[in-house]
Amino acid sequence: MPALVNYGGDDDLYSGGSFYTNSTDLGRLCSISSQVDVYCPPRKRARISAPFIFGETEDEQPSIHVLPDECLVEIFKRIPGVRERSSCACVSKHWFMLLTSIRKGEYESSKVVKENIGSSSDDVEMISSEEEDGFLTRCLEGKKATDMRLAAIAVGTSGHGGLGKLSIRGSSSSRGITNFGLSAISRGCPSLKVLSLWDVRRVGDEGLSEIAKGCHLLEKLDLCQCPLVSNKGLIAIAENCPNLTALSIESCPKIGNEGLQAIGKLCPKLQSISIKDCPLVGDYGVSSLLSSASSVLSKVKLQGLSITDFSLAVIGHYGKSVTNLTLSNLQNVTEKGFWVMGNTLGLQKLVSLMIASCWGVTDVSLEAIGKGCTNLKQMCLRRCCFVSGDGLVAFAKSAGSLECLQLVECNRVTQSGIIGVLSNCGLKSLSLVKCMGIKDISLGVPLSSPCNSLKSLSIRNCPGFGTVSLAMVGKLCPQLQHIDLSGLCCITDAGLLPLLQNCEAGLVKVNLSGCLNLTDEILVSLTRLHGATLELLNLDGCRRITDASLVAVADNCVFLSDLDVSRCAITDVGVAALSQAEHFNLQVLSFSGCSGVSNKSLTFLDKLGRTLVGLNLQHCNSISTQTVELLVESLWRCDILF
Repeated sequence: MPALVNYGGDDDLYSGGSFYTNSTDLGRLCSISSQVDVYCPPRKRARISAPFIFGETEDEQPSIHVLPDECLVEIFKRIPGVRERSSCACVSKHWFMLLTSIRKGEYESSKVVKENIGSSSDDVEMISSEEEDGFLTRCLEGKKATDMRLAAIAVGTSGHGGLGKLSIRGSSSSRGITNFGLSAISRGCPSLKVLSLWDVRRVGDEGLSEIAKGCHLLEKLDLCQCPLVSNKGLIAIAENCPNLTALSIESCPKIGNEGLQAIGKLCPKLQSISIKDCPLVGDYGVSSLLSSASSVLSKVKLQGLSITDFSLAVIGHYGKSVTNLTLSNLQNVTEKGFWVMGNTLGLQKLVSLMIASCWGVTDVSLEAIGKGCTNLKQMCLRRCCFVSGDGLVAFAKSAGSLECLQLVECNRVTQSGIIGVLSNCGLKSLSLVKCMGIKDISLGVPLSSPCNSLKSLSIRNCPGFGTVSLAMVGKLCPQLQHIDLSGLCCITDAGLLPLLQNCEAGLVKVNLSGCLNLTDEILVSLTRLHGATLELLNLDGCRRITDASLVAVADNCVFLSDLDVSRCAITDVGVAALSQAEHFNLQVLSFSGCSGVSNKSLTFLDKLGRTLVGLNLQHCNSISTQTVELLVESLWRCDILF
């Protein structure tokens, strides 16, 4: 396409025919080609190097360059088509920069469209094809994030659907993105709806204000590590972008309460707000934002802020539309703040709540949250060291709609607390990660009625969860379909067998990675009891699993689609057994770290590859590169890692 193409960061300059027959002009063009990211038309007419007026020397400048910039800009405004403008941008850096200074609405073609809205003539329809809806997405990262590339995007995306989403992630400290680049985007891309700026340290309020002035359709703004952006830039966005629905601010040290107050007052469509590690943001900013935007605000995330109990009280009172709430690392919030948030009864629509590293979460405040959030379905507690098993049971009893509970590094939670939770609420999913307070002891009391609602159980890296605990969970939860016991290195065949025997519904997904003491015996039982329903099996790191387990899998698991036996004692015999299975529909297979699998398995892997879409042979030292090349050639539909 002989036009300035919407630049994505990876395209090369056209290396075809020359613009000029004159070596001086050619040198001038080459000197800017490394800075301006545009495409050159391959068959553009060579520029005539003969003297324009007889008697002039060849060294004198052609007359077009004598024109002042104001005249050139007026000429460019009257160029009817996008292709023609892009071709002009390829002539020189000077022309290119002049084109970037023209706003989209200043072109004569845009004015004609505006003056003839409602007209059905063919001419107007043809011109209207330049109208933009913001279909294009561009991403610049690292060294490729420069002002010249942004300017090329501003010119190149015009008339080709329009730039709708722009993401800039990191830029060079010397040649990176500045306010000039965002100004070019503002003038050339009025259709921009999503802007993400990550680690852009040279962009300040001026650049963000230009975006606000030119991109009134902006809906989502993400600012991360932008040290020069302050309240002034955020206020400009609030005043000029009424369609803003999502705002994310992270590690912006100059953004504070005034900017958030403006967003709350002037952005009535705001639905999602995320604020992380902004030291100037306090109670005033958070409370102003939440109280002003409470009608439609549904997602709130506050992390690493110096807010107090007052902000949580405001959330509890004004958060009537909040469905997702994340509170993390709020060191100044006490038990009173969380208690008030629950007891104000304003979070009736809250569905998902995550609390991490907040010292104010205790048994008392947790129970209040359970009572106040009547529609809460998903709860995640991370590193809440003051929550005990008794508090968890009280919360489970009060939160009648709770379906999913995740506990990460909650070390005061005990085995009795987990059993109590399962006995007192209709959980569908329970996840425990690194909860060191769980000890494998017998409770000595009869278990209550079973929890028939629990379908998914994940217990990862909890060393105290062993044989006794697994047996109790198995009796309490007969309808389990998904189990993840990764990292439980202490469990044995005898401890896992009761759980497998009590699963009446049939297991679908089983993850036993890192369970070092499991043997072929338990795998044979697993495939015999649940082979008819099993779809995923992960045995990564189970070093006592041998070819006998693969034989059992091949004989019993008809619907298995994902199998991982990485770092197991598997040899070519096991691979051969899998390849001989009838009606096998395996799609993902991993033998990573299986030194017993060698070149002899080529034929077997080729047969398995008829259904495979992913094959992992990394660190299989007995398989040669030539064998892998043959597999890649024959299994062209399969993604092979080696």
